[in-house]
Amino acid sequence: MTARKADNEVMSQFIERWSPRAFDARSITQQQLLSLFEAARWAPSAFNMQPWKFAYALRDDAHWESFLGTLIPFNQMWASNCSALIYIVSDTMMDMGKGPQPSHSHSFDAGAAWMSLALQAKNMGLITHGMTGVDFDAAQKLLGLSDAYRIEAAVAVGYAGDKASLPEGLQEKERPNERRPVAQSISNGPFNL
Repeated sequence: MTARKADNEVMSQFIERWSPRAFDARSITQQQLLSLFEAARWAPSAFNMQPWKFAYALRDDAHWESFLGTLIPFNQMWASNCSALIYIVSDTMMDMGKGPQPSHSHSFDAGAAWMSLALQAKNMGLITHGMTGVDFDAAQKLLGLSDAYRIEAAVAVGYAGDKASLPEGLQEKERPNERRPVAQSISNGPFNL
């Protein structure tokens, strides 16, 4: 596997983390999972509202099949080997003492929590793969969420497996991908898009 290279100086954790699909079927412990959630707990959020919530199923627990079943069939195929499935949910409302008001940053804040979780997993020798290939209506119902909550993504967590366990078409894609150059994402002043 070719190592990715940053164009500017960054901590190695950012370029070493990627989203594999090849998991082996080893279990992770409840304590490992709690460490991931602890890392997410410390993510920054607007007004310290911490709008994220995590619903999870461990492989072979009572919730596993229903959590797996709300992923689209393509994602079910490879995620069935992971150790845990997590749904990241954000509260779209915030209460600053004047009653519930729409939150502008709920998704932004939940994304910060997800990145903290992903980097903690990498540090622990685990892999993660976030996905939006989800039947969101079915997942909303499964998780018992009101309309005030938004499912942001599902995340597969576990140990790296052999890419040979994937269908042939996915095996060739099982490698870190590149990113567009920073210059294509930034503007000194207005974007004028």
